[in-house]
Amino acid sequence: MKPIRKAIFPVAGLGTRLLPATKTMPKEMLTIVDRPLIQYAVDEAREAGVEQLIFVTGRGKASLVDYFDMAYELEHVLDEKGKTKDSLSASRAGYGELVSVRQQQPLGLGHAIWCARRIVGDEPFAVLLPDDLMVGRPGALKQMVEAYSRLGGNLVCTQEVASERTAQYGIIDPGKRDGNVTEVRHMIEKPQPDEAPSRQAIVGRYILQPEVMDKLASHETGAGGEIQLTDAMVKLVGEQPFHAVSVDAVRHDCGNKAGFVLANLAMGLEDPEVAASIRDYLDGRA
Repeated sequence: MKPIRKAIFPVAGLGTRLLPATKTMPKEMLTIVDRPLIQYAVDEAREAGVEQLIFVTGRGKASLVDYFDMAYELEHVLDEKGKTKDSLSASRAGYGELVSVRQQQPLGLGHAIWCARRIVGDEPFAVLLPDDLMVGRPGALKQMVEAYSRLGGNLVCTQEVASERTAQYGIIDPGKRDGNVTEVRHMIEKPQPDEAPSRQAIVGRYILQPEVMDKLASHETGAGGEIQLTDAMVKLVGEQPFHAVSVDAVRHDCGNKAGFVLANLAMGLEDPEVAASIRDYLDGRA
């Protein structure tokens, strides 16, 4: 069983639900407290043992790659003024190899993953959607890697959602359950509540075998007229082991305004520098 050394970050989206902030700034660079969303996802991948970070980007996304580089001019100014650089070091410390590839057309998540096929090669890989901020100890992907070491094959991260929200997610048809792992018998992309086989929704973490790239190569379109990753994964069910993992983590959907604000609040309450001020405000003392 090959280890999970590579992770794909699909970051080419336009972030239209967070306009106007995303007019000139990638949504993945919007900050939760003092760190951009992309750093949380990259930190999670590195904790899980990922060595190569693969960014699938689009126009106007150069700042995502620049963020993980050295800021020579800024660091020189801080040195001259005798100011600390600790806050910068976290953005470039020990992140290993970073590779970027362009998704030139917004054809869907499945297409974004397929764009990284030559970099992935014949290795299994992880996929992390930075919009989904997963807060857990250990991180969500590390929990999935631990399950992968026992089960092999393909894994998706799932959480139970309200029945009226199934049309927003890929939904699994669950089989046998063993602890936090469930056999996947089938998957449906964005089914209406009366068509959903369960309320177990696929959220933004995956571990996939390279054969999924062959399934994506046909560029078949599905829900929303896009090339859906879920549709390609369905074709692997029965050919390879396929399981869903319910991780011990809190998920914040930062792809919409409410989720973004709530994530800042929740993470701020965990930050010793700002937690007291936030509590004072919430208690009406600020």
